[in-house]
Amino acid sequence: MRVLIAPDKFAGTLTAVEAAEAIATGWGRHAPDDELDLCPMADGGPGFVDVLHASLGGELLAVTVRGPHGAPVPTTILVQGRAAYVESAQACGRHLAADGDAERATTYGVGELLLEAAATGVDEVVVGLGGSGTNDGGAGLLAALGATGDAPLDAGPAGLAGLSRLDLGPVRDRLGGVRLVAASDVDIPLTGLFGATKTFGEQKGIAVDRMPAVDAVLEAFAGLAGARTALEKGAGAAGGLGYALLLLGADRTPGVDVVSAAVGLAGRARSADLVVTGEGAFDFSSRSGKVPYGVAAVAGEQLRPCIALAGQVLVGSREMRALGVESGYSVVELLGEERAFGDPAGALADLAERVARSWSR
Repeated sequence: MRVLIAPDKFAGTLTAVEAAEAIATGWGRHAPDDELDLCPMADGGPGFVDVLHASLGGELLAVTVRGPHGAPVPTTILVQGRAAYVESAQACGRHLAADGDAERATTYGVGELLLEAAATGVDEVVVGLGGSGTNDGGAGLLAALGATGDAPLDAGPAGLAGLSRLDLGPVRDRLGGVRLVAASDVDIPLTGLFGATKTFGEQKGIAVDRMPAVDAVLEAFAGLAGARTALEKGAGAAGGLGYALLLLGADRTPGVDVVSAAVGLAGRARSADLVVTGEGAFDFSSRSGKVPYGVAAVAGEQLRPCIALAGQVLVGSREMRALGVESGYSVVELLGEERAFGDPAGALADLAERVARSWSR
């Protein structure tokens, strides 16, 4: 039996590569004769560059940029052919912003990363969006590219309060005509009830009672930069980084589609008898550009069954099938929370071994 193993990261515990290896280890214990094809995935968030480098090869360039609270942070640019790939979470991820004021976290370093990527001479820069600890509407990114105003653009949404003048004139010339692609895992707008602040602000550390004020600041900022763009799908990705990239003329595409094409997911699914995906928490939000939904969609197109292994499964069987997944299996439910977090790789391997008893021939 041929099994394609294509999980995302298990956030906070395992990278996508480690998750794929753990699933393969457990599966192989029960079914050592099965052919296992390991295909770690990403949706634009943490791990985006590493997964693409593992599949595409290319050259990794080390670049130091300003982190969300000013400290220098190391990042990498993947250059492959005429394209460069960068990961916004490396410059402004939640792991970098956790110890500071969420309302002052900036995306300035992502702008620096874009400039460095464009300077490599490529024709296209693909920006992975996801896992950010910022909520500044991409103002910091624009500031790094030369935008100016009568309030600081590189001090998070707090800095944007009172902004009444904005000049984006120098910004579009700084990238030298390089085509931009925003590879995002969500399609929300910048502001409003379903916008960046309301949807993800709390998990980034913005107090619930501050959300209306922060959203109002971003709405005023968008009024100066381009209100119509703020309503486009993906404008709210990565706390509004999607908005800044759309202002720069970027094309938006689901990050999982970028990775799927790079790793040849469709062909590998066609050659498999079963597709196994997974992530830390498998819930209905997985439908919004997340890896399990993307992998299941490809498996369905190739008429192959898809199952999911996750830290937690938070959807019922009906919702699961709506996502294209035949069955979902939870590490926490079957092995307990203590085991799941104490030994994540071992617990996922044990779960995979149990699942193989049901699915391997």
